[in-house]
Amino acid sequence: MMVIMGSTFQRLPLSPIGEAVRESAAQSGLKLRDMDPDSRPQERLDRLGAEALSDVELIAMLLRSGSQQQDVLELSNTLLTQAGSLARLVHWTKEDFMAVKGIGKIKALQLKAHMEFAKRVILAQVEEPRIIDKPDKVWRYLQPIATELEIEKFWMIALNRKNHLIRISELTSGTASASLIHPREAYREAIRLGASAVIFAHNHPSGDPAPSSADIRVTHQLRDASKILDIDLLDHVIIGQIRKDPKGLGFFSFSEAGLI
Repeated sequence: MMVIMGSTFQRLPLSPIGEAVRESAAQSGLKLRDMDPDSRPQERLDRLGAEALSDVELIAMLLRSGSQQQDVLELSNTLLTQAGSLARLVHWTKEDFMAVKGIGKIKALQLKAHMEFAKRVILAQVEEPRIIDKPDKVWRYLQPIATELEIEKFWMIALNRKNHLIRISELTSGTASASLIHPREAYREAIRLGASAVIFAHNHPSGDPAPSSADIRVTHQLRDASKILDIDLLDHVIIGQIRKDPKGLGFFSFSEAGLI
């Protein structure tokens, strides 16, 4: 079960991408009607391919039309600026899209469907490991899902006796670190699936995978419960980002740290 639950995002100040887009808009006017026909997104897509389009132009191709106040390029620029990046748009909810002036319910639903499609394509392109026995494999699979999440999610990876993957299940979403998961919830799905071993994982929205005291406490509870249930706890991996990890790994492994 790979369910990505939406959450409402705070409007962000202009990112470097958004700043660049705004400067480009100021120079060109970003008015579709003022552009040479050959320079419009659809014509450029047809002539040069999707790789030649800017982020704003790609969004414009999804929107297809603007509003009474903004043409499609201006509306696309507004979306990208408010989101801060394309990656953040992937995690927007219908309500997030509708909060942008010019985006109604139908457009919001269409955009949400496009974003879900993008996430599924990303997951399909990540080689699903048949055997998960190392934290870097856990990170490689879950990192595309966890990127840009602003809430914590907790996953259970169910394995058979040979550490072959049975299923990866999302157990909780948006919980506070102090109550990340209860052992009863954590192992219920593993028991139902007949798992011989499990690996737990959760993300840190900050990107720094260093464990908190609450993370350590929960891991010890999960370790103790695994002994009672006779289900091997192989690891608990915290998913972060390489650029925000002082060790440059992008993840923290309780097993490698000797804490399990």
